[in-house]
Amino acid sequence: MYPIYRVDSEGQALSGANRYTMHFAAGQYPPVHAFWSLTMYDVPQSLLMANPINRYLINSPMLPLMKKDAEGGLTIYIQNEPPGKDKESNWLPAPKGPFAMYMRLYWPAEAALDGSWTKPKLLEAK
Repeated sequence: MYPIYRVDSEGQALSGANRYTMHFAAGQYPPVHAFWSLTMYDVPQSLLMANPINRYLINSPMLPLMKKDAEGGLTIYIQNEPPGKDKESNWLPAPKGPFAMYMRLYWPAEAALDGSWTKPKLLEAK
């Protein structure tokens, strides 16, 4: 399955001029039997873009290396500029301009297939 992000939670087109967060509560990652990923693409080219940490995606195999909050949840920081050293492990670099993200669910579980799971919201950080 390929949930796609082209707009934020307010319906605004995604742009690297803004900062965004995506939060997963503890244990509430995309329901899969294999793994999931979230990949960044610039628009309109739909290409991976160079960035200072050479990171083009965040995926479930990376979770042990990421910083969790006190409740065990995970926040991903999606923005053009680094979010600070304390958050860099959870940073998905965005281009300066328009972008889209594709979430991929490999061997999706029943909750993804029957619609009881919905992709997490992409919130603009104010």
